[in-house]
Amino acid sequence: MAWVYLVIAGIFEIVFAVSLKYTEGFTKVFPTIAAIGGGAVSFWLLSLSLKTLPVGSAYAIWTGIGALGTVVIGMLFLGESRDLLKMIFLLCLLVGIVGLKVTSSH
Repeated sequence: MAWVYLVIAGIFEIVFAVSLKYTEGFTKVFPTIAAIGGGAVSFWLLSLSLKTLPVGSAYAIWTGIGALGTVVIGMLFLGESRDLLKMIFLLCLLVGIVGLKVTSSH
């Protein structure tokens, strides 16, 4: 169950980061609520996963899911670049996330 918590925490990390873009310095109410709520849920689920998962691997995977997902959302919906080098580095990030999961002791 800890891995499920961790993956969902990573998804909420994406919600946090993307919502943060729209807060305009925390002056917009609904994006601010989404950012704070997404961040809070993400941290809470991360903390639940850390009851059994090693902190180093879990934190790196959580951060990686958030980073990877946020970049993909940016490319698909926010007009960010999709150049080949960026795709190669995203693939490296994905391989790192999967590698940490596979080599984790839990």
